[in-house]
Amino acid sequence: MISKQQTKSFLAVTSLCFALAACQTAGMQSGADFDRNAGTADNIASLNQVVAKSPSDPNAYNIRGTAYGRSGQFDLALQDYTRAIQLNPNFHQAYANRALIYKKMGNMQAALADYNQAIALDPTYDVALIGRGDIYRVANQLSQAVSDYNQAIIAKTRDPRAYYHRGLIFQQQRNHAQAIEDFTFALSLDASNPDAFNSRGVSYLAQGDMRGALGDFSNAVRMDRKNYRAWANQGIALEKAGDYEKAYDSFSRAKFINPNYEPAVNGMNRTRKLRNRA
Repeated sequence: MISKQQTKSFLAVTSLCFALAACQTAGMQSGADFDRNAGTADNIASLNQVVAKSPSDPNAYNIRGTAYGRSGQFDLALQDYTRAIQLNPNFHQAYANRALIYKKMGNMQAALADYNQAIALDPTYDVALIGRGDIYRVANQLSQAVSDYNQAIIAKTRDPRAYYHRGLIFQQQRNHAQAIEDFTFALSLDASNPDAFNSRGVSYLAQGDMRGALGDFSNAVRMDRKNYRAWANQGIALEKAGDYEKAYDSFSRAKFINPNYEPAVNGMNRTRKLRNRA
C-alpha cells in the first residue's frame, strides 16, 4: 500500500543523477492520460445539451467529464465520471478517467483504487496500466511500476509514456543500455518530446558516448529553449569533452533560466576557472 508520505512526494522519483549531472526527473504528460475515445469536444454548452437529451447515457457524462477535466474543472469532472460509473459499473474507461482527475488533485489513494478497478474490468487497458504504473513509479515502488509498463507494452500500446517512464526506472537502476533502448523507442513514437532526448542523453553520458549525449542535449534545448536541465547537462558533456568555453555558456543559459539551480551554478564556477587556465 502507498503511504501518505509517498503520495505527497509526487516528484520523488528521479533519473540517475551523476556527481556533476543535472537530471531530468519529470515524466511525460500526455493527452493520452485521458481515455483516447472519450472525445475532444471543449464546448461545455453543447455537451450539456447532449446530457440533457440522454440523461441515462454514461458515454455522455464520460465525454463531458473529459471536457471538464481538460478545462481544469476537476470537481465537475469527478461528478460526471461518477455518474457514468453509476449508470454503467463496468465502464472501465470512466474509472481510468476519474483516476486521472484524482491524481491531478493529489488524491493518489483514490486514483489507485480507480485504476485497479479499470484494470480488473480490462486487464489490457493501457491507459489504466500506464496511469497506475506512474503512481507506483513516483512512490518508488519500481517493480510494480515496471510490471504495469510491461503489461501495457505486451498489450501493444502506442503510448510513448510506457517506454519513456520504464526507461527512467532503468536509468535510475543504472541499466543504461536498456534505458537508451526504451527512450529510443519512445522517441520513435513521439519525436517531439525534449525530455526524452534529455534523458537519453544522460544515459549516453553515463556510457561515455559523448557524441550521442551532445546530440541529444542539443535536440532537447533546440526544442525547449527553457529546459534548464538540458542546458546544464549539455554543459556537463561539454566540460567532460574539454570545451570549457561552450560548457560555461551552457551552464550560464541554465542559470539564467533557473538562478537557483545548483548544477548550473556549480558548473559555471568550475568552468569559469578551467577556461581561464586554458
